[in-house]
Amino acid sequence: MPAEPSHPDVVGFFDADTNTVSYVVRDPGSNACAVIDSVLDFDYAAGRISYASADRVIEHIRAHGLSLEWLIETHVHADHLSAAPYIQSKLGGRIGIGDKITQVQDTFGKIFNEGTEFERNGSQFDRLFADGDTYAIGGLEARAIHTPGHTPACMTHVIGDAAFVGDTLFMPDGGTARADFPGGDARILFHSIRKVLSLPPETRLFMCHDYGPNGREIRWETTVAEERAHNIHVRDGVSEDDFVALRTARDETLAMPRLIIPSIQVNMKAGELPTPEDDGKRYLKVPLNAF
Repeated sequence: MPAEPSHPDVVGFFDADTNTVSYVVRDPGSNACAVIDSVLDFDYAAGRISYASADRVIEHIRAHGLSLEWLIETHVHADHLSAAPYIQSKLGGRIGIGDKITQVQDTFGKIFNEGTEFERNGSQFDRLFADGDTYAIGGLEARAIHTPGHTPACMTHVIGDAAFVGDTLFMPDGGTARADFPGGDARILFHSIRKVLSLPPETRLFMCHDYGPNGREIRWETTVAEERAHNIHVRDGVSEDDFVALRTARDETLAMPRLIIPSIQVNMKAGELPTPEDDGKRYLKVPLNAF
């Protein structure tokens, strides 16, 4: 009989400003860990960056004597800036993202009129994962699954009996990710979700976001079985065409994320902030009428 999948220890850190959940995933057999979808605090109105959210993660890792091996980005986030370089500077580890990041860099490199010095080959990251690639967190085997639709570079990371789905899925009462960003596609998203929901029913699913629909308390962990039975957009029995119609209609009602402009500029470069200009300050671009 095949061996039972390992059961990694997972601790979530909720950022109320962006409704993002970051995770520390620990190998139960060692002190090795990974950080998934970290958050850099950003006061857009003031143009001020701070590190409280990232420092909470760093403090947890240090307090438990953990060794950080990976900083995983499930995709190029449009709603928060990544703290991966900051955490890496404190604790080490390698920054990884899906290899289709190159498509995102090409698309948004044009939107933000990045110069030729901006490499569009993913070289800003330490590791680019192709569909099915594996990597180790101590003695844990992790597997990257390409799950596009929200963005071309979205990956789900399966680590033991846990899967980190990025924005592909929300909690059952929250539905699914939008698919109207450049490079998004609702039909592709449907097939990606079905790929995730083909994992064993007991697989723990960890969300990147939760918005507490109808005022319920914030939650970020569910299972494949619960999503298949209860997800309001894509439970078993919802056809591909029905999902595409629902997702397309809903996306037409949604405003752009509040931090999409700064987030994508920074996150497509592995979280690196813009290079300081002659006055020593860093500047973000705001392309007019680009979205």
